[in-house]
Amino acid sequence: MKFISTRGNDTATGAEAIVRGIASDGGLFVPEYFPQVTAEELAQMLPMSYAERAATILHKYLGEYDFEGLKAACEKAYAQFEGGDAAPLVKIDSSLYMLELFHGPTCAFKDLALTLLPYLLRKGCDIAGIEKDVLILVATSGDTGKAALEGFKDAPGVKIMVFYPNDGVSKMQKLQMATQEGNNVAVVAVKSNFDDCQSAVKAIFTSEACKEELFEKGYLLSSANSINFGRLAPQIAYYFSAYLDLVSSGQIEAGEKVNFAVPTGNFGNILAAYYAKRMGLPVGKLVCASNKNNILTDFMRTGVYDRRREFYKTMSPSMDILISSNLERLLFELSDRNPVRIKLRMDKLKEDGVYEIYDEERAALSELFYADFCGEDETVETIYEFFEEYQYPMDTHTACAMYAAANYTEKTKDKDTPMVVVSTASPYKFPQDVMYALTGNDIKDSFKAIKHLNLTTAMKPPKSLAKLRDKPVRFHTVADKDKLYAEVVRFADEK
Repeated sequence: MKFISTRGNDTATGAEAIVRGIASDGGLFVPEYFPQVTAEELAQMLPMSYAERAATILHKYLGEYDFEGLKAACEKAYAQFEGGDAAPLVKIDSSLYMLELFHGPTCAFKDLALTLLPYLLRKGCDIAGIEKDVLILVATSGDTGKAALEGFKDAPGVKIMVFYPNDGVSKMQKLQMATQEGNNVAVVAVKSNFDDCQSAVKAIFTSEACKEELFEKGYLLSSANSINFGRLAPQIAYYFSAYLDLVSSGQIEAGEKVNFAVPTGNFGNILAAYYAKRMGLPVGKLVCASNKNNILTDFMRTGVYDRRREFYKTMSPSMDILISSNLERLLFELSDRNPVRIKLRMDKLKEDGVYEIYDEERAALSELFYADFCGEDETVETIYEFFEEYQYPMDTHTACAMYAAANYTEKTKDKDTPMVVVSTASPYKFPQDVMYALTGNDIKDSFKAIKHLNLTTAMKPPKSLAKLRDKPVRFHTVADKDKLYAEVVRFADEK
């Protein structure tokens, strides 16, 4: 399968798209068509392990990769997850389920893709005949950075550098990154927000001068953000797997529709659900949940994307985003794959901070998605009330999705269609906020909060987070947003 740019001036194979990360014209790579999964193929996937299901879905897009190699890589990646199941589905009540995506090495959903991406990237280089070392640049709002660092640490022929907003991640997320092990990793805190981090990294990727200088130093640039199709593709698999688990457990009949509620920031996670729907998975409504930075809710309700608004730092920091990069891929589909229209809108967003879609695109958007947002008070109330009723603790991001899912069910009176809420992080990644929601206690120390959360909920803390207390802090660099390329060059020059 070939991949094309959303802005019309680049094509690549699957391997090339993964290695390069972003198209040369600044657009995002998308598949030239959506491969279909038939009802017969779904039935064949029912008895498969999660790793087998993931390899099956991936191979639909990445035909040049050997299937047995993909399967072995998936098995190796997902063997790292606690509990023996990479994406368990937990039944809450008769029509409500939690898709738990936080059992990986860094306790967030990014692990489902970033434990696998090192294989996809290295194998992609081999397939594409690329012998250069790879320099990966990552902008993170909290979870991607740690998951990418952990996935690529000490990987041969790869260096990885992560940028995060200095005051825009949780204490636990910052500690996870600052203590990262590995001889090929670097972490830089940025005196700004995530959008500026992401824009700076994109500017490096689209600068011929930057790419040429780094190429002369022996490096090919790539990305581990969800702008890279290699990050997006593995996420499609867990929507299929959740559906198959519902069928195999007798909760639904094959062919019945299922709704998914997804906490949304950069739009990659919920876009993967949309891709699954386009591949033939019986998906009903996609509930797009935002936090107080409710730019996506406003966009889906009005058809106007306007980032000229106040930016809020919230207790769900991975969603503190005003430029949702993966929305470009969805707009490409809604516009009947019109690259001229996409480029005009992305240019307008960059220059004016706003663009508007056509009425027919807005109508298609409303048919596919229900959008809602959850403020800070509602996040606290949702965590508290849900635990009171079900004894199930959730993190702040998942709470936004649960709030939106409940509002959707109440508004539509649709209590029969199963609702799967995508739980994107362990509550232990945000222990102080979760403890505040459950008890009203404001605990300053993250590790004390972990202890109290364990006593309050009886939920077992992840081993990887408990170990952080004793790990030395390795990275202390703080940089201005316009000095990030200098940090990249310094890192590239290190031996």
